[in-house]
Amino acid sequence: MNLFDVYPINNINIVKAKGSYVWDDKGEQYLDLYGGHAVISIGHTHPHWVQRIEEQLKRIAFYSNSVKIPLQQELATKLGKLSGKEDYQLFLCNSGAEANENALKLASFHNGRKKVVAFSKSFHGRTSLAVSVTDNKNYIAPVNETGNVIFLPFNDEQALEDCFAKNGKAISSVIIEGIQGVGGINVAEDSFLKKIRSLCDEYGAVYIADSVQCGYGRTGKFFSHDFAGVKADIYTMAKGMGNGFPVAGIIIAPHIKPKHFQLGTTFGGNHLACAAALAVLEVLESEKLLGNAVMVGKYLKEELKNIPELKNVRGRGLMIGFDVPEALKDLKKNLLLNQKIFTGEAKPNVIRLLPSLALKKRDAEDFIDAIKEEIAAMAVQEV
Repeated sequence: MNLFDVYPINNINIVKAKGSYVWDDKGEQYLDLYGGHAVISIGHTHPHWVQRIEEQLKRIAFYSNSVKIPLQQELATKLGKLSGKEDYQLFLCNSGAEANENALKLASFHNGRKKVVAFSKSFHGRTSLAVSVTDNKNYIAPVNETGNVIFLPFNDEQALEDCFAKNGKAISSVIIEGIQGVGGINVAEDSFLKKIRSLCDEYGAVYIADSVQCGYGRTGKFFSHDFAGVKADIYTMAKGMGNGFPVAGIIIAPHIKPKHFQLGTTFGGNHLACAAALAVLEVLESEKLLGNAVMVGKYLKEELKNIPELKNVRGRGLMIGFDVPEALKDLKKNLLLNQKIFTGEAKPNVIRLLPSLALKKRDAEDFIDAIKEEIAAMAVQEV
């Protein structure tokens, strides 16, 4: 049997990882500024994370949600404290797409409406409803097509006001990434998020803050939406939540009341997942990684802005993007092949940096030196 070919992949077999580094089967070391797509939040194989999972595995790895699992409440308490959302409620699941799927479904249950507002260049996942609010026709199968989604321009307050004026009483929810990841590191303006909050309040719609990639401390605040000083009704989380262990969730404002059997999950909130997620929160707190994300991210942005060939450097904390001109279209590939540095991308011309929040400044300095070296080498080739 062959694997179903869904991704173009690098011909590299990673067999070991620690901190911000990974090693292939030939012993070659790579600096990881991609974090497995923003998943590695506290560093690869962090010893506390490993210990937490090992100790839990020796006791019990899994039982269903038909029994009491105290680790779930422990996680909810810790998450509420660190995120500043102690009065919210937690529902645990397994992936970012599943988190967004449940958030959209819960919003519709809450107000009995069908319409959803989403935005250009959005990405919310690949399951049925999550992909329907994703702005990429290549991902949407005919069975996913629905007339219930309204796509608006990102950061366009007038378009949003006009949409609510026309459809307000039919709109169930607005779903938005605080910083678009797959879309190219596009930062939602604070005033735009405030406008979403005020319109949702006025019309009884639910504000869903997709924090799957831009959450969990990556921007220097727990949720990137916090920069706007607003509170969403539902926050979705995944990726960095488990540092590589599959775990996700939504936190739900207190005015949205639970009802039995509206939501459910087999694997969500299992013992191992909770242990992994607790370890992440404990390390984020003890090692002050949100502060590190701010400090190292600021350094990277400043240095990247000083490289004239790179354009539109943007982002917050350790979620950074920049545009690459056509003459440097091979920069990402050359950083990997020549400098042994993993980075991310967004089509057609954006390089994305999504490293561990524990990234050391010296590693950031090495990256800046490497990118300058590759740009210089490519300039010589052009001549």
